[in-house]
Amino acid sequence: MILVLNCGSQSIKWKLFDNKLSRVKQNELEVLNSGDYEKVLTKEIEKLKIKNELYGEQAIKIELIGHRVVHGGEKFSKPLKITDENLKQLESVSRLAPLHNPHNILGIKVCREIFKDADNFAVFDTEFFDNLPEVVRIYALPEDISKKFGFRKYGFHGISHEYVAKKGAEIIKKPLKNLKVITCHLGGGASITAIKNGKAIDTSMGFTPMEGLVMMTRAGSIDPGIILKLAKEYGPEKTDEILNKESGIRGVCGYGDMLSVLGKIKEGDKKAKLAFDVFVYSVKKYIGAYFAVLGGCDLLIFTGAVGAGKPITRNAVCRNLNILRNAKVLAIKTDEELAIAQKIWRTKEVSL
Repeated sequence: MILVLNCGSQSIKWKLFDNKLSRVKQNELEVLNSGDYEKVLTKEIEKLKIKNELYGEQAIKIELIGHRVVHGGEKFSKPLKITDENLKQLESVSRLAPLHNPHNILGIKVCREIFKDADNFAVFDTEFFDNLPEVVRIYALPEDISKKFGFRKYGFHGISHEYVAKKGAEIIKKPLKNLKVITCHLGGGASITAIKNGKAIDTSMGFTPMEGLVMMTRAGSIDPGIILKLAKEYGPEKTDEILNKESGIRGVCGYGDMLSVLGKIKEGDKKAKLAFDVFVYSVKKYIGAYFAVLGGCDLLIFTGAVGAGKPITRNAVCRNLNILRNAKVLAIKTDEELAIAQKIWRTKEVSL
């Protein structure tokens, strides 16, 4: 069987698939206190270990484990069988996605320790954006600086964007290769991708997941001069914390989750309404930009807890957006875990 572990910044999700890629079991946990993350994760994986050993003829024999890894740096983007050496290399790029990569790597370490005979694979959020056009990938910086630090647009949420684009094409019964698609992954982190002929041609996140849309706690794209000022005043570590954890919707209204924001709007909270409007505006702006880049839009897809899960968000984004009059609009629940299972099944190095 295949276990897929998706360690988010505040959540732990896992799904178990058989060798026909049918889902057998699943669970999802919220971990709001980051200090408890390793404890909660280890306990959850140990439960699976016990089931693996005690079920007799019904045993859950886990032989492949797939992990979502947000950032693989310049070196890694294709599904990767984990070794001691490349795990160390992955640890070295954790700074590029500080909210997620440390948890992704922790998940790999815990699974390697508990399921010693299983092969672990990393599947990267950046893979879908491997072939972005050069005009999109490049930052207008001195070439030697970009090469030295690996500055370029990587893009993130690629597993989700690719999955829902394929699913959307299936739903409307048209080949993805013939469609112009805009996918909106809206959750705690948020990004938008332009897809043409089945390939990603632009995406809102960049060198790190901080670029692009206003998000729940991330500022998104802001004037670099602000970052320089913050770094001078507070130093790099505090600046990183401000931009990643204290900004975005939380920065505007004090609430870092959409459910709380919507509740406060009902109570007449003006700051919450402003935060929601700022978020919606940033989404609309990217949709308009990608409509221009694609030369039209056949299919607009919303996914993520805020996108697929909140009709009020979709309705607000699409209101008065007349460029969408010929586009089909869908809400599709993403399944990153199934997408990861499919990818490692294709690249497995063991036989089930």
